[in-house]
Amino acid sequence: QVQLVESGGGLVQAGGSLRLSCAESGRTFSNYAMGWFRQAPGKEREFVAGISWSGGSTAYEDSVKGRFTISRDNAKNTVYLQMDSLKPEDAAVYYCAADLYGGAHFSTAAVYHYWGQGTQVTVSS
Repeated sequence: QVQLVESGGGLVQAGGSLRLSCAESGRTFSNYAMGWFRQAPGKEREFVAGISWSGGSTAYEDSVKGRFTISRDNAKNTVYLQMDSLKPEDAAVYYCAADLYGGAHFSTAAVYHYWGQGTQVTVSS
């Protein structure tokens, strides 16, 4: 069983930064591709960023490019999302997800097998 636990959300002013973490409890984390998604009230869940099992390949949704950075530490079974220059429109519940096959279709929610419970990010203007 794969369990994903997000942390690091909170309230921040526009222009500020947060770093989200997602810790995985299993023993084969390094085999998984990982993704971050978000969902704002009344909106569909959307892709934010993805990273390959090795960390060598990443992808970002256009609106976060240059502001967000996804990374991973396989020794710690953790994936991170560094969020800088936050905007009010970034406010949402952020979810991490694991693709057990380590594929490269980062932006496709259906390829992910496990999801975390989400962490709230609030950005004040």
